Amino acid sequence: MQAESDAENATGGGAARTNGTPVAPVVPATPVGAGPVAAGPVAAGPVAAGPAKAGAEAPVRSRRFPSITRDTARPEGSGRAVPGAVSTPARQWPMLSVLTATAVGLLATAFGHPRVGCLAIGLALIAASVMRRVLPSVGMLAVRSRFTDMITYGLLGVAITLLALVMAAPKPWLVLPFMESAVRFTVR
Repeated sequence: MQAESDAENATGGGAARTNGTPVAPVVPATPVGAGPVAAGPVAAGPVAAGPAKAGAEAPVRSRRFPSITRDTARPEGSGRAVPGAVSTPARQWPMLSVLTATAVGLLATAFGHPRVGCLAIGLALIAASVMRRVLPSVGMLAVRSRFTDMITYGLLGVAITLLALVMAAPKPWLVLPFMESAVRFTVR
């Protein structure tokens, strides 16, 4: 196996990840330690950024991001919530817990309990906001930056929870005086 990958690298086949997918060789954006540039026509395709003298050391690769990106960066939450040795559902437990609570809320609404269902959905979103703030890695629950996810999940959760509490059918659990006038101007 090692001999095959060495042979591929020697013939230009490139390295391969452990799952067998090929990986393109990394070429630094600006060659370090390259000799003087020779005048003349430039060939199309990748240019080998090597030293001018034979037998000299290979160029040092920079850890800086290249000036021209060729791929997208991994999102902030792209890491797993649990190490890779664990099964997929266990790795994505934050997202699965929010989806489960939302499904419970939708089922409660479908079976004739809209207030309880909306409360479950709102509380699931508030829990998503708290998990996004507290946990270092939340798997697929991370969609945008941490701050944007917290604000989005939190505001939607609070809005749905408040709407469930002031819902007029049959009697509101929470009475807010300004809601009566807001409804009168918007609906009537």
